[in-house]
Amino acid sequence: MSVARIIAGCLATLAISTAAQAAGSGYHVLDHVAGPDGGWDYVRVDQKNNRVLVAHGTSVMAIDLATKGVSSFGPGQRLHDAMPVNGGSEVLVTNGGTNTAVFIDVKTGATVATVDTGKGPDAAAFDAKTGLILVMDHAGGQVTLIDPKTHKAVGTIEVGGDLEAAAVDGSGKAFINVENKNEIVVVDIAGRKVLARYALSGCDGPTGLAYDAADKLLIAACDGATDVVDARTGKVLQTLPTGKGADGIAYDPRQKLAFVPAGRAGTMAVIALAGGKGTLVDTVPTQLGARTIALDERTGRVYLPTAQYVPATTPGGRPTTVPGTFQVLVVGK
Repeated sequence: MSVARIIAGCLATLAISTAAQAAGSGYHVLDHVAGPDGGWDYVRVDQKNNRVLVAHGTSVMAIDLATKGVSSFGPGQRLHDAMPVNGGSEVLVTNGGTNTAVFIDVKTGATVATVDTGKGPDAAAFDAKTGLILVMDHAGGQVTLIDPKTHKAVGTIEVGGDLEAAAVDGSGKAFINVENKNEIVVVDIAGRKVLARYALSGCDGPTGLAYDAADKLLIAACDGATDVVDARTGKVLQTLPTGKGADGIAYDPRQKLAFVPAGRAGTMAVIALAGGKGTLVDTVPTQLGARTIALDERTGRVYLPTAQYVPATTPGGRPTTVPGTFQVLVVGK
């Protein structure tokens, strides 16, 4: 192929990408729902009960999407995830303070069962193929496997490293981000073993992870970039520039859009997936601190917890939140 044709092709691709980004996604902040003060981690949409659930430090915050009413349940220590299970009749809460996963009855708020995990249980995921819950033990480097029907741990998978979010492929495999090793680990859930390790070039500290089943792609949110990875081979296909401070990702298979929040940048990247590639189509202003995210597939809206911050008073110190400013951002079209 001639140099002229190569240059023309590159310019055409750039023009398409630039046009797509200029067109934007239409996403913007629609609303804010205030809640009680406290730390937070993962957020989920509980479609069965029409709620948003936020693991909110010492309890789970619930937002009724019909009324915007706010309530709390499931007291604990350093809660990280609150995942609806068993058809929405229960919520599994990972409790980092006690190294447990707790099943809570949705109707009564009562504890149904408490299951010991490894050290520092963080993100959770459900695999329909095996019928098991995976709890990623961030500080212990293992995955605790729990049967939600019997409320019992049935095994572990030794992975190693600081485990973050996981995504399942529907065939019994799970992909897990290892934050301190900049890799995705592929595990056989039924076989209780590691199958492969995918190195993430251009990725520092992978946290959020999503799976595009149609194109067999993994989308890994990193600190300042997002990697698009072939789930079958582990090849990094693209590294897209996104904001600093990501701690989650959401993928909408209907719109084929991935949403990557950036807590330190106060933005949310919108990435369109098509033809096995990703295109950054928008960078939506959100708010500093908005680093985790959940998608409501029924509406296409996403939810991001955050609060207002004041700078650290000492060099190298952590900023603190302003009392009375915790809220969940509602972002949509």
